[in-house]
Amino acid sequence: MAGNVVWGILLPFLGTALGSGCVVFMGNRLNLVVQRSLTGFAAGVMVAASVWSLLVPAMDYSEGMGQWAFVPAVVGFWCGILFLLFLDRTVPHLHMNSSRAEGPESTLQRTTMLVLAVTLHNLPEGMAVGVVYAGWIAGNAGITAMAALALSLGIAIQNFPEGAIISMPLRAEGVSRSRAFLYGTLSGAVEPLGAALTILAAGIVVPILPYLLSFAAGAMIYVVVEELIPELSEGVHSNVGTVFFAAGFTVMMALDVALG
Repeated sequence: MAGNVVWGILLPFLGTALGSGCVVFMGNRLNLVVQRSLTGFAAGVMVAASVWSLLVPAMDYSEGMGQWAFVPAVVGFWCGILFLLFLDRTVPHLHMNSSRAEGPESTLQRTTMLVLAVTLHNLPEGMAVGVVYAGWIAGNAGITAMAALALSLGIAIQNFPEGAIISMPLRAEGVSRSRAFLYGTLSGAVEPLGAALTILAAGIVVPILPYLLSFAAGAMIYVVVEELIPELSEGVHSNVGTVFFAAGFTVMMALDVALG
């Protein structure tokens, strides 16, 4: 069991690290069509994971509440939305293709704020993996090892393009290839850290599991709507992001059903 958990919480981080490695072999910038494709794919995976891996299990776990089984999912979902909104307002960060930082006024370097933006993005993903594995370890949450692996693998797949999307623009900002790779990789370090802390708190997590599952879903949906979807609509109109969103959604849905 321990080995499965370790690999489960490390997979998303490895996805980010491999994607960040693209800066070593590729140019300084991603083609706009490629960037939209990767962003759309990541958004699709996150939305599907939020529904099948988090919200549906949250309601299944609460089925003893009868017609009120939706309450933990709704409450947790909104808590996740508000938590990310709070971080969005209190942590200075800079989104890709944006010249104006968000959050409070700060003297942080542009590259630092770019990394902080992706770190905020990765936080709910790490929480989601940790919550699911904590439920599996508890053994009474109706979560199988394969279902937990499906979520971890799905997030790892969508973290690959995210790693490239953060490291290559850093290179374009004048950061060396090695430092761009390091910063891109470190932006994903919050995921295994958050997952491990959540698992260590399993005794606290399991009694409120449906709330935490839906909390992670709300946080991920916030990232998709606030950050990823706007990036798909920037510049000249294109449907490629939408097509790859559908592809990412399909892949994650298939993983969850096939492995769960």
